[in-house]
Amino acid sequence: MPRTILMGDPAYFSVLGGANPHTRNALGLRKKVDPTRARVQWHALARALVHHGVEVCVIEAHPRLSGLVYPANAGFRFPLEARGDAAANKFFLSNLIPTRQGEREIYRPFLRAMGYETIDVAARFEGEADFFPAADSMIFTHGRVERQRFVPRLGLPPWKRRYGFRSEIGALGELRAIVAPQRVLSIELALEAHYHGDTVLCSFGPHREYLLVYMEGLSPASRDLIRAQFGNDLIGLTQSDAEFYAANSFQTDHDGRLYLFMPEGVSAGLQREIQARGVEPVLVNVSEFLAKGGGSIKCMILDLGPSAEQPADPAAVAFRAERCYLRLFGSSV
Repeated sequence: MPRTILMGDPAYFSVLGGANPHTRNALGLRKKVDPTRARVQWHALARALVHHGVEVCVIEAHPRLSGLVYPANAGFRFPLEARGDAAANKFFLSNLIPTRQGEREIYRPFLRAMGYETIDVAARFEGEADFFPAADSMIFTHGRVERQRFVPRLGLPPWKRRYGFRSEIGALGELRAIVAPQRVLSIELALEAHYHGDTVLCSFGPHREYLLVYMEGLSPASRDLIRAQFGNDLIGLTQSDAEFYAANSFQTDHDGRLYLFMPEGVSAGLQREIQARGVEPVLVNVSEFLAKGGGSIKCMILDLGPSAEQPADPAAVAFRAERCYLRLFGSSV
């Protein structure tokens, strides 16, 4: 079924905090966003999604909360496939990095207006960027959460930035309680440049049974766990494809076919691997968001599940129509 997603208006997209390795140059200075290029790329992605049957709802921009352009961090709906169960109209809000804490109180009223009950996650946790379905399990990715800072080193420049990761292992108990009895696979991340799980892992296919994985981005024990769980359904990513954030992709279906929206630049070989599994890649250039903000296609999308399974009370339906991409921007943008 067609899906409903949330995207964040890019009007104020910029690097304010510089809180991941993509946001700063070799000297540790924050990069400058080309706002025109960013808007063009964002609208091209939104239009391509609409063209493939996706309902795109847009949250308004805020000048001091540029991270709203990456709503995958907002939290998660569970289960994504509600199957008519009104109890599934719950949204679990993230506990974000300090520089993005203000986003929670932007998402809360928006999601309530869409018909969702909102529930806060207490532990440090960054949403479906680190918690997502794969086959019959949920994958939870985590790493050491650190105070972001500059530390001395030998070399030029004589310092480096320490970033750490975004979701802590302490969130595992909360998440398991939410999704029980569904199994949760606990996966540890290893590379700060891949600070969210959706930059090293991507499930896709009719039952999300296939998994793109950049093994170098996982701890040795987590590599073993992923191999044991997915076996021949794994597709290993090369370093080149991983650096394009090939795993930061989004699957939808339209007219009976499955599509995987992927960042432009991924290899032809990887595209053939995906096509061989009955899924058609759709390439979109979002380089400004990756190179400057550290997020690609999936980071820019919060998945709310099938459009036919959205909350159906009249006020929620009217709000969705009001915040629809085509209503806000028109088809000619």
